Amino acid sequence: MWLPSCDTPRRRCSAYVPPINEVVFLHSVRKTAAVAAMAASAALVVAACGSSGTSGSSSSSSSGTSTSVPKLSITALNNSFSAMSTLKPLASKGQGNVAVILPDTVSSTRYVEFDAPYLKTALTDAGLKASQFTIQNALGSDATELSDAQTAITKGATVLIVDPLDSGVGAHIESYAKAHGVVVIDYDRLTLGGTRKYYVSFNNVQVGKLIGQGLVSCVAAWKVKSPQVIVMKGAATDNNATLFAQGYDAVLASEFSGSGWKDVSNPAGTWTPDVALSEFQQQLTAHPGINAALIPNDENGAPIIHYLQSKGVKARTFPTTGQDATLTGLQNILNGYQCGTAYKPIYLEAQAAAALAMYIRAKVTPPSTLLNGTTTDPSTKTSVQSVLLTPEWVTTANMNSTVIADKFVPASQLCSGTYAKECTAAGISG
Repeated sequence: MWLPSCDTPRRRCSAYVPPINEVVFLHSVRKTAAVAAMAASAALVVAACGSSGTSGSSSSSSSGTSTSVPKLSITALNNSFSAMSTLKPLASKGQGNVAVILPDTVSSTRYVEFDAPYLKTALTDAGLKASQFTIQNALGSDATELSDAQTAITKGATVLIVDPLDSGVGAHIESYAKAHGVVVIDYDRLTLGGTRKYYVSFNNVQVGKLIGQGLVSCVAAWKVKSPQVIVMKGAATDNNATLFAQGYDAVLASEFSGSGWKDVSNPAGTWTPDVALSEFQQQLTAHPGINAALIPNDENGAPIIHYLQSKGVKARTFPTTGQDATLTGLQNILNGYQCGTAYKPIYLEAQAAAALAMYIRAKVTPPSTLLNGTTTDPSTKTSVQSVLLTPEWVTTANMNSTVIADKFVPASQLCSGTYAKECTAAGISG
């Protein structure tokens, strides 16, 4: 638990976007008698419309105000962020500001390197001023995440985009927001037992399936005989980790039941890399025959792979897996210590969340062309309207046409030093 910079979406940005505390309230659009008369029939128009384009209009809002409403399609989102500008009419009609709260900087570098700058670009391109949104990181603290949310609401946020550290703090935030009339979008992780309005993420069961299938393919390609596998997991408090495991456990079940594979160990799980290394070392000591590892993300895999290298394990002999297409993960793929990584184009996730926030802020029902699925909260059995995006498995075979083509990782960084030869072999020019 996958391009552009803070000033342009086509470049990589490694700087965290600091919070912006000023709030500017926009003047609401004056209602006319003719507008009010058209509102009821206009609502029916929006409900019936289903255009797949990025532009066009309907005439409704959840507050009863008739207005021209841009209809954004999920298929229009791309790494140029060009579709976001179609939402500018919503910016002038909305009230309050948008607050984004990201969870930490440890479980994945993505929140600093990608989510924060992408969300800034998406909200800016959609027409919000710098004083109309904030982007903060809770730095791994539940108390900080809750405090950030409460402060944002006090300062006038009408929409929260929250990636909860865990469902406990997520539920507290959502309860507080609901009591203050603020709408919450669960970002990347679903808050179990929460009261959010929408959910934006990737199809996380499919992410897990890609990881499991990647290990199966790699074991065959690297000719690993009698695979003895350690199956690792993310943090037990993260619903995404549960969904990832659901996906790869389903894939591996048939291998363990009839293909000669052995399920040797299943540690408790974590998103903290040094804890993951400790889990791995303990299990390898207890089961020295382990010769393959299902690892749920690149961050956890990096210290494990370094440990294997320090023990003299040769390339393409001990399959491991990952997720998030980090620079280190991609280099470990190139040098033959990682089979592949589940790539999630985060620029799509950021734009989808920003788009939902723009509709909510303007009190307009988001179009069906943007909301492409539902997700069931297993705690409450409630169905949550969702944007679910598609991940992709990246290996040396398609690295150039995915993460490099998307400028998710610059070829110049990926192919530096000792990796130049491997890049050339993979058709990547640094």
